[in-house]
Amino acid sequence: MTTTAISAVIPVKDEAGNAAPLAREIAAALKHAGPHEIIFVDDGSVDTTAAELLALKSEIPALRVLRHACNLGQSRGIRTGVMAAKGEIIVTLDGDGQNDPADIPKLLEALAADPGLAMVSGVRVKRQDTASRRLASRIGNRVRSRLLNDGAADTGCGLKAFRRDLFLALPYFDHMHRYLIALMRREGWRVDFVPVGHRPRLQGRSKYTNLSRMVVSLSDLMGVRWLQRRHRGPAGTEEL
Repeated sequence: MTTTAISAVIPVKDEAGNAAPLAREIAAALKHAGPHEIIFVDDGSVDTTAAELLALKSEIPALRVLRHACNLGQSRGIRTGVMAAKGEIIVTLDGDGQNDPADIPKLLEALAADPGLAMVSGVRVKRQDTASRRLASRIGNRVRSRLLNDGAADTGCGLKAFRRDLFLALPYFDHMHRYLIALMRREGWRVDFVPVGHRPRLQGRSKYTNLSRMVVSLSDLMGVRWLQRRHRGPAGTEEL
């Protein structure tokens, strides 16, 4: 019986035209990565996203498609996929196709090279977003970095590789995917970074606006800061 080693988890919401090509690219990127699965979590799409993915199942045997009955958000989509995953290592990507699946092997190699790492996070270079979004991201990253001191330059990059059991040990809340680095380090686990590419969105439009992202981020920041202050650090437990 073959054991799944790697599970790619991709939450999608109304990504018709993007999801199927992305699935093919992920399959190509993982072709030589050993036993793996590709899990798309349809987060209550109202377009043909799910149908387009289901049509690929005969072409991509490793493909699994899960679906939320209603829209629950990106963090819930990631958690649903991770909980259903059979792999010990999880790779996440955004469903809009802006993360390049060709970068997946770099993250997996970095994680495999250091058993002490909990997560490897991508840092986008030459971002293909609008000027207003890049500016909002820079401001947000500076504020977050000052408050959380997590050492992260780009928490918004959806391309990450991490150990499944450690992710499931983290406190869950909606929007937690933006704070995985801070949450991992809160537990005393190490995180590393690798530069990754970034591509323009070819179909559809972003589910977030700068204003909506800022409003939600402020309360989330305060919540994560509270979690940091209410944690005494790793226990260092040993059996006597």
